[in-house]
Amino acid sequence: MGEAGVPTLVSEATAWTLLRSVSVETAAASTSKNHHDSRGVRLQVDTTGNWKLSDQPSEDARNLLNLYAPLQANPDLVIGQIGQSLDGRIATENGRSHYITGRADIRRLHRLRALVDAVVVGARTVAADNPRLTVREVPGQNPVRVILDPDGRLASHLSVFRDKSARTLVVTRAPTGRNVSILKEDRIELPTSDPNQSGHSGFTPQEILEALRGQGLRRILIEGGGLTVSRFLEARALTRLHVTVAPLLIGSGRHALTLPTIDSLDQALRPPCRLFHLGDDLLFDLDVGVHRTNN
Repeated sequence: MGEAGVPTLVSEATAWTLLRSVSVETAAASTSKNHHDSRGVRLQVDTTGNWKLSDQPSEDARNLLNLYAPLQANPDLVIGQIGQSLDGRIATENGRSHYITGRADIRRLHRLRALVDAVVVGARTVAADNPRLTVREVPGQNPVRVILDPDGRLASHLSVFRDKSARTLVVTRAPTGRNVSILKEDRIELPTSDPNQSGHSGFTPQEILEALRGQGLRRILIEGGGLTVSRFLEARALTRLHVTVAPLLIGSGRHALTLPTIDSLDQALRPPCRLFHLGDDLLFDLDVGVHRTNN
C-alpha cells in the first residue's frame, strides 16, 4: 500500500522487467530479489498472449503488456516493422529517414530488438543508415545482427562490423570481394535464387529463416528496409507486422511496402489489427500470421 492506504500500481518499468523474464516456453515469470521491485509481483502470460498481474498495473504498464505480451508468448515470432509517413513513404528520394516517427516509436523498436534473438536488415538499409541495431532506449539484451549482403558490397567501417556490443552475422554467397574477410563463423553462405515473378533475386525468406534456426535463432525481427520487409510479407513468412504511421506528408520518396499487383480488392490482405497510440504516431499491430504458409 502507498500513502493513505492507496495501492501502489505496477509501473511500466516493472512490467517491462517482468515481461522480459517471461519464458516463451512456460509463459510465466515472477520478480526476484535481484529485480528493482521487491514486492514479489507476479506476471503470467499464456500461449495466446493474454496476461495477468498479481498487482494492479498503471495505465502505462497495462498498455505495454497489451502490446508486447502477445509477441513474447510466441516462441517462433517473425515480426516485420515499418515506420512510414501518411503517404506511405519511409524515406526521401535521397534516402533520408531520420526520423519519420517520433521518440515513442523509436522506443517501441528498441523494445522489439530486446525481445528477439536476431534482427535482420538488408544491405541497402545498412549502407544508407549505418545503424547499430542495438538496444539503447530501454533495458534489454542486444540481439544478433543479421545482414543480408549477397554481393559482399558493404564496407568494413560500418557500425555493424566495428561495434562489438553484439554479434553480427552476414548472409552472403560464397565469399568474394569485400566479404572474403568475414570470419567463417560470422558468415552464412546461401545460394541466391533466380528472379521471381516480382523481380526479386537473392535469398528467399524461407532459406534465411531456416539458416537462422540452424544458428539457434528462432525469434526474428525483420527491421528493414521496405523491400526486405515486403519480401518476407509477400512470402507469407511473417507472423506479425508493425506499421507505425506518422502525421507527416513527404510527397515523394521510397515506398514503405511493395507487393505484387492485384486485380481486385478481394485479393488484398486484410489481417486482424490492433491500434496503439505512440505519442503523435499510430501503430497498426497486424496479425499477418493468419496468412502465413510453411511452404
